[in-house]
Parts: sequence; C-alpha cells; structure tokens
Amino acid sequence: MNYQGKTVGYALTGSHCTFAEVMPQIQRFVDAGARVIPIASQTVMTTDTRFGTSENWQKQLKEITGNDIISTIVEAEPLGPSKLLDVMVIAPCTGNTTSKLANAMTDSPVLMAAKAQMRNQRPLVLAISTNDGLGLNAANIAKLLVAKYIYFVPFGQDNPAQKPNSLVARMELVPEACIAALEGRQIQPVLIERFQ
Repeated sequence: MNYQGKTVGYALTGSHCTFAEVMPQIQRFVDAGARVIPIASQTVMTTDTRFGTSENWQKQLKEITGNDIISTIVEAEPLGPSKLLDVMVIAPCTGNTTSKLANAMTDSPVLMAAKAQMRNQRPLVLAISTNDGLGLNAANIAKLLVAKYIYFVPFGQDNPAQKPNSLVARMELVPEACIAALEGRQIQPVLIERFQ
C-alpha cells in the first residue's frame, strides 16, 4: 500500500470505544508515506471516558501525525478552497455524524471538512460505529450508500444478541477502503460479519 504524495484527512468522532482500534490505522497511513491531517469533533476534544482521556487521545493524534488537530469549524473551512485532502476518512463515524451528514448539516469541524471534501468532488470514506445503524439511522446510512463521492469501510453487526441495531465498521480495513476510494471504487463486500 503506497500513500506517497497523498494527504489524508483523518477525522474522529465520539465513538470512544473504537479509538484504540483506529490509532494503529492512522499509523499505517503515516508508515505508507501519507501526510495525515487529524480532524476531531468537539466530543473528542473535550470528553474523558472509561476508554481514555481526551488529552491522551489528542496527544496520540499529534504524535502519530506530526500535525496539529483541526478542531473548529473555522479551522476546517479552508480545506475546501485549498483542496488539501486527496481523501478524507471519518473513523469512527458516529450515528450522530452519519445522520447530520445525510441531512446536509454542518455544525462541527468534522462535518465542515466532509462538506469541503464533497465540494471538491473528492472521496469521503465512512467507518461507521453506531448503536442505531439498523434503527432510526438505517435511513441515513442508506442515503449515504448511494451518494456520490462517499464510500464505506465494510461494516456489520458487532453484538446482534444484546445490541441488535448496532453496526460497526472493520477498522483495520480503513487504509484499504481509502485506496479503493482514491480509485473511485467501493471496497467489497460492504456488509460483513463483524461479531465473529
């Protein structure tokens, strides 16, 4: 996998339970030669959870990428005119972010960056992590599955017995999904068994 000369926008939203899974994927982009620009939602920047402190996650993001985190709408807006990002990924992409993206809402730095990416007709890759993916958010995921310039990291039910509506992407496939998106194709299969 070769990302030499590519700039990847890597956005995180508040599915804190998946942060430990996605940090190694950010490292893989860097190891493959990419320049990685970290983007984080307000939740990521301000919330401590049992999965770790905000300060610790921010520190890891800066250390891995060597770049400051885009954490405000004002900082994210220039991504449009500058056409900085070759590909952008939101991983994890919460149900909240999914629903807002599907309904053209832009009230966070992650959503502003996503809007800028689509404005530039460049690939946006989503790695969903939501407890209501087969609930109310199913309609939003369906809207995004058929949207131009939007691609998905393969996803499936992560706990069908106890959380039957929950869907989570296979985070280790994020770099491969982005390579496919850069080539204008959706990595297959999209729907996978996640809970094995």
